[in-house]
Amino acid sequence: MKKNISYSTQGQQANIGPMTIDRMLPNRYTEKVGSFVFLDHALPVEQKHKISGGTGAHPHRGIATLTYIIQGEVEHFDSAGNRQVVHSGGIQWMKAGNGIIHDEMMNYDSTTDNRLTHGFQFWINLPGKIKTEKPEYLAIEGDEVPQKLLANECGVIKVIVGNYEDLTSNIPDYQLQFLYHIHLSGGKHFSIEMQQGIEVAALVSTTGAVINDDRFKPGDLIQFDQEAGTIEIRNVSADAADVLLFGGETYREPIVAEGPFVMNTSEEIVEAYRDFYAGEYGNIVHSI
Repeated sequence: MKKNISYSTQGQQANIGPMTIDRMLPNRYTEKVGSFVFLDHALPVEQKHKISGGTGAHPHRGIATLTYIIQGEVEHFDSAGNRQVVHSGGIQWMKAGNGIIHDEMMNYDSTTDNRLTHGFQFWINLPGKIKTEKPEYLAIEGDEVPQKLLANECGVIKVIVGNYEDLTSNIPDYQLQFLYHIHLSGGKHFSIEMQQGIEVAALVSTTGAVINDDRFKPGDLIQFDQEAGTIEIRNVSADAADVLLFGGETYREPIVAEGPFVMNTSEEIVEAYRDFYAGEYGNIVHSI
């Protein structure tokens, strides 16, 4: 049986420098999907010139940030001394833990002639006991992302987070969670079974798709009920379609979010700000 759709929505759009961002999570229907509490979609854009300066150095505590760059490159800086550039298809993952300052800069991919930039940033809520651990950082290039051809030459699935069949992501898991990039060839379809109690959503990227018999357009976020069932994605276009499917088990601890911090209590939010202003998150030594 196909899963029922709980809602669909478009993001709230904003401009950050030359980038146009769709804020997908949180939205008017929900604050989270599994452990995913934030999602920005940096819409595809042709970039004429390299950008100097990032989005601005800012702190985090209590979450892991995950940037998935479809096309382009992202340079990362943080106060733990990490500095790395990841190119098209790659992933930047940073566990903020008990506090870190970071900055990112998205540009076109300097290793190719393609000037398109397109990507996503997720915040993954951490369990309370992990929120107090030291920060960590992981960079994964596109050719290191686990992926496989779908049956009947339907397309490709990339496992950004979690597991799918014999594929396992290198991104650490603290509870059951998954993020799949499904690239469907024109006229093809893909189905996946979801177990009872799993929160799951789909983001339709650059081409429309039919999901569980309903037609959706680019930029639509679709969340499903938590009953066991099938999610079927059909590409009725002649062009390839891209859908992100993400979610996991319900995050069951209290959630208190304010600004760049996601904690379990209001007191912990106050402490996060106090520690930041006291300089305990360090500084970015090699600034942009």
